[in-house]
Amino acid sequence: MFINFRRIHKCQVVQLLTACMVLCVVMVSWEELDHHVVSHLRSYTHRYLINSYDFLNSNFNITSNRHRKDGATNVLLTYPYLINHPGKCARGDGKSGDDVLLLLFVKSSPENFERRQAIRDTWGNESFVWSELGATVRMVFALGVDAQQRSRVQRALLQEDQTYGDLIQQDFLDTFHNLTAKLITQFHWVHDYCPQARFLMSADDDIFVHMPNLVKYLRQLLRNKSGVKDFWVGHVHRGAPPVRRKESKYHIPYDLYPWPSYPDYTAGAGYVVSGDVAAKIYQATQVLNSSIYIDDVFMGICAKAMGVSPQEHVYFSGEGKAPYHPCIYDHMITSHGHATDVRSLWQAATDPAVYGKSRGFMGNLYCTAVRAMMLCRPYYQNSYSCKAAFT
Repeated sequence: MFINFRRIHKCQVVQLLTACMVLCVVMVSWEELDHHVVSHLRSYTHRYLINSYDFLNSNFNITSNRHRKDGATNVLLTYPYLINHPGKCARGDGKSGDDVLLLLFVKSSPENFERRQAIRDTWGNESFVWSELGATVRMVFALGVDAQQRSRVQRALLQEDQTYGDLIQQDFLDTFHNLTAKLITQFHWVHDYCPQARFLMSADDDIFVHMPNLVKYLRQLLRNKSGVKDFWVGHVHRGAPPVRRKESKYHIPYDLYPWPSYPDYTAGAGYVVSGDVAAKIYQATQVLNSSIYIDDVFMGICAKAMGVSPQEHVYFSGEGKAPYHPCIYDHMITSHGHATDVRSLWQAATDPAVYGKSRGFMGNLYCTAVRAMMLCRPYYQNSYSCKAAFT
């Protein structure tokens, strides 16, 4: 039972000390290891080996969970409109019926007037899209209520809307934890006022959308004789684990979501769905508990419940910013993180000279090499994956 220290060799002492040091390091940094390694191993195991999310319907369904064991009740929250434009998608005679190719629903905050104005002047300009691209696009901004200076900000919003007529505001606080409320707003608004839209795009007010490339891409999809059904495209997150660190704004407690992996979802910065998917998500929001306040994840839950899966598009950015280069502009759809440079990027990316860079065999070879150098660098995590270089 006693250790004879005289018989312990030096190498054994070193091994013992090393083991103790490793154990101490693991104990001290366990939270980081759990966040970056262990939780991802659990989530990927669930996503790629089990790949079952049957628990969603039973645990998030409002009617089946109306009364929970803890006494809480789940109800479908609806907020009244403070600003609305029911005729935004209507024909000139006020009746619904315009062949709207794309409805842009931009999530914005009340104080972000400059961002909204930059979007109106560039990729969200309906007149430009019609005159230059021959497509009918409608754009609205989704807003909540400013919590700090409600009266002053609300007066400014009313004046802004009187000028531009493109604000949709409901009576909930405009905070990060109410992003799911904005998501529900957009799908309910589409259902009520613009059901004829072929596609719906949800976007943040700090992204850049290359509208000519997007319109071209959507028109190519519509050429398919079988039609566009169950279409949801963007930058896909597969097998993402819930964040358990309390200091993170993405923190999700176990009692809210105890499972190791989220259903697949697209980055909320910018994604596109077909009209039938928009209708399905609307139906899902009618019956699913919206307590998950991360809108990207709630979108994934709704889509999974309705049997819709996201598709990856290499030129939809995630949380990162695309490189500034003509060989990128030729293919890009979205880029994230453009709160201040939307106008300059729009001018550069839509310059007709851009398309000449990649024409011909040598131009294509040159741009492939440039994209590979930019997107395939080790530890590059900005926007597009390496495979985009060869697409």
